[in-house]
Amino acid sequence: MTRFDRRRFLTITAAAMALPGAAAAASVARWTGRALGGPVSMQLAGLNDAEAQPIFAAVEAELTRLEAIFSLYQDSSELVRLNRDGQLSAPSPELLSVLSLCSALHSASDGAFDPSIQPLWRAIALNKEADEVSRAKQAVGWLRVRFDTSKVRLPDEGALTLNGIAQGAITDAVVDLLKSHGLQNVLVDMGEIAAVGNGPNGPWNIGVALPDGTLVHRLTAQDRAVATSVPNAMTIGSEHCHILTPTGARARAKIASVSAPRAVLADGLSTALCLVPADRSAGIIQAFNGARLEYLEQA
Repeated sequence: MTRFDRRRFLTITAAAMALPGAAAAASVARWTGRALGGPVSMQLAGLNDAEAQPIFAAVEAELTRLEAIFSLYQDSSELVRLNRDGQLSAPSPELLSVLSLCSALHSASDGAFDPSIQPLWRAIALNKEADEVSRAKQAVGWLRVRFDTSKVRLPDEGALTLNGIAQGAITDAVVDLLKSHGLQNVLVDMGEIAAVGNGPNGPWNIGVALPDGTLVHRLTAQDRAVATSVPNAMTIGSEHCHILTPTGARARAKIASVSAPRAVLADGLSTALCLVPADRSAGIIQAFNGARLEYLEQA
């Protein structure tokens, strides 16, 4: 399988540093690492690096646990085993929660958001012949995916990708872990950004930019998550953008940025809005409490 990580092309950047010359700025402990194949980071206001080391270690352990659920590339992850075997017994609560939100997003987007697109995505990415691409389309269909607390079942030849939503779920899990340690002012970037409380100088500042670095939107965030999807940041196969509809059609948006109380929702919505006409965006956003469209530009 061609290796792919949507987060390499996310274009949210966060400004959390104290302004030059700011007096008595609070200390900020900073950590960087990798998860699901891409760079991740967090900033903990009010702690120095030494004080934060046990928390950093706890986050690293949590990321390892979550990758064992959501990774498309670890042979023993829940998602890989599901795609390999067509079913998965005793799925984790984290996986079931994401699948449930996928169903809601699929319904709200009239089927445009469809994680069962993986067979088609792979066929296009690997430049398969037209008959193989056509056969892969037949395996796509979220409504044929079945799941409950005992088992997840895929249709024949089916497979899932959660690249359009799992990063948000992981971001939320890390935020929950930090809150359990009593932290109230943090910025977490696990592919999507979650801002909790304040930075050293007030609410966290976030910029939304195109892949070339052009800043297109600014916002401040407090107890809120932001996700951005940029379909044309990567092409697969014969110049297809990497975010596809269930039929293989190109995305309709050049960039979509969404904020929400939870990163998993912002993540899924930013993906979904790339796949629908612009006039459908408001209705989809309104279907989810607390979600807000930050920026949308048509392709």
